Amino acid sequence: MSERTATITRETAETSIECTLSIDGSGDADVDTGVGFFDHMLTSFAKHGLFDLEIDCDGDLEIDDHHTVEDVAIVLGEAFDEALGDRSGIVRYADRKVPLDEAVAGAVVDVSGRPRFYFDGTFSQAQIGDFTSDMARHFGESLAMNAGLTVHCEVTGENAHHEVEALFKALTRALDDATRVDERRTGTPSTKGTL
Repeated sequence: MSERTATITRETAETSIECTLSIDGSGDADVDTGVGFFDHMLTSFAKHGLFDLEIDCDGDLEIDDHHTVEDVAIVLGEAFDEALGDRSGIVRYADRKVPLDEAVAGAVVDVSGRPRFYFDGTFSQAQIGDFTSDMARHFGESLAMNAGLTVHCEVTGENAHHEVEALFKALTRALDDATRVDERRTGTPSTKGTL
């Protein structure tokens, strides 16, 4: 199996981002977005998905966290898309639920090549430090649209920190499962022969 890695850079008037991803990693992360809670979530994303991840983002945080979170998700999605190549041999589908104290989140992933995102739930508080809670939903949507994923997520709880963290962990666990190579499989997991 060839190395499933990608390095993506993105420069706009709002953000400057460099992202390096290794799908078959060990969970190492070096992340600096300028948004503390988001760095925590991306580090957790790498750790629990066993993805090696380096992200450096300089964004317009004097406005708010929206462009930083959205653009990091876009670049990370593009990195997954590039690193997966033709998706040959992958499992393709996965479903995970993750609890964190009173909160529980679920994610269902299809590495389909047909980007869609569905979300059910609300976050109990609007802010977690300098991170806007609803940006967790937007992160999932932007990741799915740029990685070519169909993703269904749901979350319940009473504490937004727990809800968002459970959501990131459920998404990364499902993504790890879906992108694993199944040694029994040859070619792309589709009757069409392509994803």
